[in-house]
Amino acid sequence: MEIIKIIIYGIIEGITEWLPISSTGHLIIFEHLLNLPFNENFMNTFRVIIQFGAILAVIFIYFKKIWPFSNKGKFFIDEDIIKMWFKILVACIPATIIGLFFDNFFEKLFYNYISVAFALIIVGIIFVIIENKNFNTNIYSINEINYNMALIIGICQAIAAIFPGVSRSGATIIGAIVLGVSREIAAEFTFFMAIPVMFGASLLKLINFGFNFDKKEIIAFIIGLIVSFLTSIVAIKFLINFIKKHDFKVFGYYRILIGLIILLLFII
Repeated sequence: MEIIKIIIYGIIEGITEWLPISSTGHLIIFEHLLNLPFNENFMNTFRVIIQFGAILAVIFIYFKKIWPFSNKGKFFIDEDIIKMWFKILVACIPATIIGLFFDNFFEKLFYNYISVAFALIIVGIIFVIIENKNFNTNIYSINEINYNMALIIGICQAIAAIFPGVSRSGATIIGAIVLGVSREIAAEFTFFMAIPVMFGASLLKLINFGFNFDKKEIIAFIIGLIVSFLTSIVAIKFLINFIKKHDFKVFGYYRILIGLIILLLFII
């Protein structure tokens, strides 16, 4: 039964990490329902560590787009990919500062039912408003994103780091769309930004928690990682195919609904 609960948890993480609907909001609901047999300190680490499986899914799907080196025939460096990574690193600066110096503070302050519910609802409303505004799209390649734009998108990511429930992917996609980036490129840039940010967050949590895990906790990590990896592959491919024909309003409406459900649970 405990393994089934961990599998469900990994599936939820893999789906909600990449769709702009807030993994935190959904995990709060399901932690309440699943009642996993671990202490709070471990769960704080577990929530972040299983994100590593989601990162591996991005690397698996987009390896050719993110790996700049090639040794086929002769050694080759793709300068466009190198430039992309510099932009991604710039975009990650705000969230890195938040994570290194304020992570525990904001987690204690905002990681609760009320904050997450209102973040879900507010960002859901923003999604609907932005899609109704029909911002002009003029950027159809990551190479066209300049450093100023990358920093603005990074600030959106930092806001998500401060307020659980905002959704990291949701915040960065909204920021990119407002700047004129196409939905597909906005999603891809968000995926790539997640690699250093989520890897760093996972490493930081491990260091803070320490490496003193018992057998049950190690098994939970392994199962969560594998399930999160496999589910993330499906979720990423679904999102890219979905946004080729649809906008993000449906995610906005869905966020509002989930936010109201969390408020209802809190009241009950």
